[in-house]
Amino acid sequence: MWDPELAELKHRKDLAARMGGEERVARQHATGRLTVRERLAALTDSWQEVGALAGRAEYAEGRLESFTPSNVIIGRAEVDGHRVVVSADDFTVRGGAADAAIHEKQILAERMAGEMRVPLVRLIDGTGGGGSVKQLEEYGRTYVPYNPGWDQVVANLGRVPVVALALGPVAGLGAARLVTSHVSIMVKELSQVFVAGPAVVEAGMGESLGKEELGGWRTVAAAGTVDLVADSEQEAFALTRRVLGYLPRSAWRLPPVAECADDPRRLSPELRAAVPRDRRKPYDMRAIMDTVFDEGSVLELGRRHARSTITALARLAGRPVAVLASDPRFYGGGMTAQGADKTTRFLDFAETFHLPVVHLVDQPGFVIGGAAERAATIRHGARALAAVYQSTVPWASVLVRRVFGVAGAAHRPHHRYGLRVAWPSGDWGSLPIEGGLEVAFKRLLAEAGPDAEAMKAEIAARLEAVRSPFRTAEAFLVEDIVDPAETRPVLTAWARDAYEVLEPGPRATTRP
Repeated sequence: MWDPELAELKHRKDLAARMGGEERVARQHATGRLTVRERLAALTDSWQEVGALAGRAEYAEGRLESFTPSNVIIGRAEVDGHRVVVSADDFTVRGGAADAAIHEKQILAERMAGEMRVPLVRLIDGTGGGGSVKQLEEYGRTYVPYNPGWDQVVANLGRVPVVALALGPVAGLGAARLVTSHVSIMVKELSQVFVAGPAVVEAGMGESLGKEELGGWRTVAAAGTVDLVADSEQEAFALTRRVLGYLPRSAWRLPPVAECADDPRRLSPELRAAVPRDRRKPYDMRAIMDTVFDEGSVLELGRRHARSTITALARLAGRPVAVLASDPRFYGGGMTAQGADKTTRFLDFAETFHLPVVHLVDQPGFVIGGAAERAATIRHGARALAAVYQSTVPWASVLVRRVFGVAGAAHRPHHRYGLRVAWPSGDWGSLPIEGGLEVAFKRLLAEAGPDAEAMKAEIAARLEAVRSPFRTAEAFLVEDIVDPAETRPVLTAWARDAYEVLEPGPRATTRP
């Protein structure tokens, strides 16, 4: 019998379950944060830990005297029926720093998820980096920095869905692990994300900033560092489950089709009044999205970042799709440099996990002016255009209102088939009449002298007469004009066909 060894096994697992000890667990709770094991219990439906016995042990005369577990916990789990791998930081042991992590555990979690072809969830709470400068005295040496296993981290971007949660102060390598994911989530007031914390910033840069000002949710969500912001840890776990529900287990599979009680043929008469006749007036694009897609299925990513560009996950008759749109309430919906980057990343995400794209188009063009030029908007915009043309998933474009210039031309990959329909509110061309007229007829208007305004009005009336979308449809330069009320039936029928031709398998290029 192996009773002594089994007793020691139980004893060691009990020691590991204590994490950093009662005092540090109490300190974690005092900050309003759950412990790592409480998080695992809240997130997962079942849990099978790997490497629970790893840590630092001290012996006296051959007997185990004390044990400090590794501050990274990994294992296999189920989350709402999804098989996943979880890698979770334990802040109660050395603040989550990698010097106590036994980095092979993190590497194994990445490799396990990638090679078993299941999603990876990272629960990040701490620096995840090299720890403190106190190590210089402890080890009597330093080292040249490197990131063990980063090849696996990068490879997983093209293999399996990666969802990363910031659940406390996250800096350095921890922040890099957070953003090297497909969807990143943080918790208001509870978590902060930065390259370096306030003390290091003040010492190195002379800036005195509080942790919320430096890396709180308002700062990093607006910057696009994170995709979703939760009000609590429990909400962050709920968002994780929801995100996984749209995605396949891996790039070798297709997205899961869900049951849908929302009628795919449902008409939406309210959409006939969604777009105002006055082209200068904004409207609520999100209300259109909520009406067109399955009820309650729209999950917007990066809402506080690059606000003229909307990116979201949604469903059509239960089929997951990637939604791209513009918000006319910001820059008129025009594309900024940040909006172009947001578009590129989102389309690569859709391509990786075979999500058909629905583009609700109201694009007046690239944002112009001095600030736009200093941001290299055209360079970022051209990269977004490349992402559109490199995509291979089925594509549907609904021309809701404006489609102008190079940015407007990015409304679909024109070299292959895609569904394209327009609303009667469609308005397109190289340049809008407003602004374009003054440039095209500059000399004529200058020669008109005091009659310039009357001439301008007469020219505008002539141009207005030929800008009707029906004139474009006559020349088959737009395939169909539809009643806005019929948009959902048109798109649900397209989504059904799109899923018939989707091809699983990893793509050749996946950009972080």
